[in-house]
Amino acid sequence: MDELIIALGAAERAALADLADATASTPQEVALAAVRAHLAAERARTGAVAGRLAEQHADLLRRLGA
Repeated sequence: MDELIIALGAAERAALADLADATASTPQEVALAAVRAHLAAERARTGAVAGRLAEQHADLLRRLGA
C-alpha cells in the first residue's frame, strides 16, 4: 500500500480524532473511508455528466463514428 501524507490544521486533526473515537475507528480508517466515499461520489458525478453529454451530442458522435 502506498502512503499519502496530508497536512491537517489543529482543528481538522482534532475533529478527525474525535470522529475516530466516536466511531471506534482510527483516524487513518476515518480518513480512508472519507477518501473512498469522495472518489465514489466523483466517479458517479462524472459518469452522469459524461452520459448527459453523450446523450446531448449523440448525433454528432454517430457522425464521427464514436
